[in-house]
Amino acid sequence: MRGSSGRNPAAILLGVDLRLVEYFVAVIDHGSVTRAARELYIAQPSLSQAIRSLERRLGVELFHRTGRKLVLTPDGESFVEPARRILRDVERARAAVDEVRTTVAGTLDIAALATLAVDPLPELAGEFGRRHPGVLLNVIDPGGSAAVVAEVRRGRAELGLTDLSVRTETLRSLPLRTQEIVLVLPPAMAARLPDPVPLSAMADIPLVMEFGDTTTRALVDDAVRFVAVECAHRQAIWELVSHGAGATFLPRDLAERELDGVVLRSTEPRLERSVGVLFRPGPPSPAAEAFLSLIRDRPAPGTPGPRARAERGRTPGRKRG
Repeated sequence: MRGSSGRNPAAILLGVDLRLVEYFVAVIDHGSVTRAARELYIAQPSLSQAIRSLERRLGVELFHRTGRKLVLTPDGESFVEPARRILRDVERARAAVDEVRTTVAGTLDIAALATLAVDPLPELAGEFGRRHPGVLLNVIDPGGSAAVVAEVRRGRAELGLTDLSVRTETLRSLPLRTQEIVLVLPPAMAARLPDPVPLSAMADIPLVMEFGDTTTRALVDDAVRFVAVECAHRQAIWELVSHGAGATFLPRDLAERELDGVVLRSTEPRLERSVGVLFRPGPPSPAAEAFLSLIRDRPAPGTPGPRARAERGRTPGRKRG
């Protein structure tokens, strides 16, 4: 419908400041400039000036001004529905953009120490998958802590799950938990050792060590004298210990859950390591940010959660193949 000016306001709407269109619709919805200004939290003269500016931009008169009342002109009547429609379209477009920004999808590459890929990564990955099923986690084991750092620094992995004592230089870190590293022994070997086991007594204990495990070796290097077996396969190491080939070092939670028929002993002094996630400075990808947020939402490092408190002190569980 064309007004008396011969111009169609709807036809030139896209060239108008959307803020002015919003003001026009607000005046219609609230019935007056005074009430619209109050709802919009702007001064009444400013809103009146905005309406006049909109009329100049459109080249038409939208309201008849009779005293303090505003009555729509025919041009104003023809402008109402197109104005509402374009505001709805803009809102839908904004919502679509927000949805794209908040949707987490794609692949997240994580470099992880072998022991941390067994615990705590599975629990983290399970929760992450429930929150963000559109993300594929690609977990790689580059070897040791230094290799994890290298993978993150070079960009081959966006996150690194590792021992935080390693030198990281420019990387940032987010602590996850503190792990106690315990001595895992065959029962016959444990019978002749005190509890806890002094590290000074380690000289005569045959050890089964994971090949390339620089993290554990750095903790016990001064005490270790007798490495009986080096093996690259974690499950084989557990079997060797269970069958009496020697002792090994493992995080307590991992050993309690995965090994059967062995004895766990703390050491004197107690061995601990802080583990967490490394990442490069700068904005992370949405998937990486979601994973980091998952860690931030967990209890503070060193605070056992309900599951850990419930399982504290239980005997070692059964092995998993």
